Amino acid sequence: MKNNTYLNERNKKLSEKVIKALQKRHFDAAYCETAADVIAKITSIVTKDETISWGGSVTLEQTGVQKYLIENGYKVINRDSAKTPEEKTELTRKGLLCDAFLMSANAISEDGQLVNVDGTGNRVAALCFGPKRVIVVAGMNKIVKTLQDALSRARNTAAPVNMQRINSMAAKETPCVYTGSCADCVSEDSICSQIVITRLCKPAGKITVLLVNEELGY
Repeated sequence: MKNNTYLNERNKKLSEKVIKALQKRHFDAAYCETAADVIAKITSIVTKDETISWGGSVTLEQTGVQKYLIENGYKVINRDSAKTPEEKTELTRKGLLCDAFLMSANAISEDGQLVNVDGTGNRVAALCFGPKRVIVVAGMNKIVKTLQDALSRARNTAAPVNMQRINSMAAKETPCVYTGSCADCVSEDSICSQIVITRLCKPAGKITVLLVNEELGY
């Protein structure tokens, strides 16, 4: 992507429109050219005195921000460090009261609305209430035209791909594991338990959205 001049220019221009739309809805928003810029931006927002946690996110893994925070002495609540399922649940719960919660979005509409699907609900719970601030990192591949497009992307692209990823670690029984297509299932293994549209940021400025000029996540 870095060498695709025309795509880069399109992303920059589109990001300006989306950032204005997000700001109109009371989000903070900024544009990052690279994953390295994401780390610099996040560490300009959070301090080493604050507790930081995150939801499961391929996007965050690709930016390297979690690894950076752990290795550079930030106070993190990392549920992946748990040695038992019970400890993981407790760390996940503690993460809901952290100072800064990091996550991505499954889709963002051009008019500034965030759409997320979640299985256990910890990501969307933190987005809605709990942490003092939330930082959402999203590649420009997550931007779609309308809210309906965002809902469709979350259900028909992000969820089936993430189920393939999750199924590679532990066998899951959802139709999309076998077909690659959403069947609007009610499987116990579904990761579409919660579907949340964040149309406004309240209180204003609590949520910062970082748009990245890279293809990140699913």
